[in-house]
Amino acid sequence: MILSRTPVRLPLGGGGTDLASYYSRFGGFFVSAAIDKYNYIAVKRRFEDGFRISYSKTEIVDRIEDIQQPIIREALKLVDVRDYLEIVSIADVPGRAGMGGSSSYAVGVLNALHSYKMENVSRQTLAEEACRIEIDILKEPIGKQDQYVAAFGGINCYEVERDGAVRVDPLQLSSHSIAELESNLLLFYTGIKRNASQILERQKRDEEKGVKHVIDSMHKIKEIGYEVRDALKCGNLHHFGELLDLHWQTKKNLSNQVSNERIDQIYEIAKRSGALGGKIMGAGGGGFFMFYSENEKDRLRKAMSREGLKEVRFRFDFEGSKIILNL
Repeated sequence: MILSRTPVRLPLGGGGTDLASYYSRFGGFFVSAAIDKYNYIAVKRRFEDGFRISYSKTEIVDRIEDIQQPIIREALKLVDVRDYLEIVSIADVPGRAGMGGSSSYAVGVLNALHSYKMENVSRQTLAEEACRIEIDILKEPIGKQDQYVAAFGGINCYEVERDGAVRVDPLQLSSHSIAELESNLLLFYTGIKRNASQILERQKRDEEKGVKHVIDSMHKIKEIGYEVRDALKCGNLHHFGELLDLHWQTKKNLSNQVSNERIDQIYEIAKRSGALGGKIMGAGGGGFFMFYSENEKDRLRKAMSREGLKEVRFRFDFEGSKIILNL
């Protein structure tokens, strides 16, 4: 049996510039961190004929083409697995929550399948294969951030060339800065599930049409990404918190679906309760809120609890997708 463990991510700056509709014209840049919330994928050869796939539901089918779970179906084709398998998945955080869960799932499935076939593949290959499945084959209107962070782990800067090539540069942070970031970044689940595809599809269309306020906002988001990198490198975490606030205000210009009255209300309560800045994870519309707070974390926690939000404690993950069991 093979068991892979693959992290989800926290976008720290520049998110959205990893969409082809933007980077193919202007190049992309983002800073992102992997955290210790994981997708676990177990792969085992079946004694019986057929495939047994277990996620939020269970499928038992005879042919790969009949598998309804699209990522597993396409991953089996891509890796060219001929054996009948049982594939089981367990996730630490819910889906449709803005944490890059589907891409983490894709990377984890690919890693487990390659390991099953005794194939050593690079992190870059895992990330690109996941992108090929999600973006090229399944036509999801997403970017390359989630797959790369899931594969590489750590806290990195990612430069996306116009041809889609991605360069990964580890962000050199002191142990003190890493500990402070882990202490001062607070993650809360709103309980609101959202459809990121609708938001991203609209953003993609606007970028392809060259809608000025959207393009200008994306340029600003990329600029903030570079500022986030510089602030983190020099240990100026207070400025990083301020940049989160600027990023959120800029991101809301992209679409009226990024936020809503309830999300705006939560954000304002958080700001009044000690948050320096924050943002909704992923495309927006719901899911997880991340806030940066230095000296009033308990006050912020109490305020979010009163609003019905659930805190999720985390630490950074520096290993990326890995095989944790191979029997």
